[in-house]
Amino acid sequence: METLKSRAQFIGTATVAITLLATACAANKPAAATASSDPRDTIPRGSTEAMPANTPTDSNVTISQDILTACKMSAAAAHFVFDSASITPSDRSPLDTVAACFTSGPLAGKPLVLVGHADPRGTAEYNTTLGQSRADSVAEYLTAHGLSRAQEQTSSRGALDATGTNEAGWARDRRVDLSLGY
Repeated sequence: METLKSRAQFIGTATVAITLLATACAANKPAAATASSDPRDTIPRGSTEAMPANTPTDSNVTISQDILTACKMSAAAAHFVFDSASITPSDRSPLDTVAACFTSGPLAGKPLVLVGHADPRGTAEYNTTLGQSRADSVAEYLTAHGLSRAQEQTSSRGALDATGTNEAGWARDRRVDLSLGY
């Protein structure tokens, strides 16, 4: 009986994984090139071609003004690569500053809200899951750098707030917003 139950759980898990994979693959069709002067607009969706330096994909977090002010930071805007929840090397410096500020700086002990976002390509369920993965990835980094997991509240908006209509806009949609919790 236990083997039958384990087999049913495995089949259910495998079905969910295959559905997510199929959704990701279906969303990975090349986008039409636009007449924009931004070089990112001509890179096909899902392409592994590197983005030009100093583009919005250099970092993955957007930090609210109240945190920037309290932690004496300059503006940081960051965006994830298509279909990724990975922290990039350029994310580390602003996240290290946030971690220090929330562990031993002016915001020590305060709650931090992390909200993951996705671009609109993909199903609502897939984008919500990807947004949550992005928020969790940033939260894990901050926890590894001193924040208490109890200080962090993660959630996902998926593509609900997405406004992009081309690669440059979609890049801005792929992010984690950090804000001060109350």
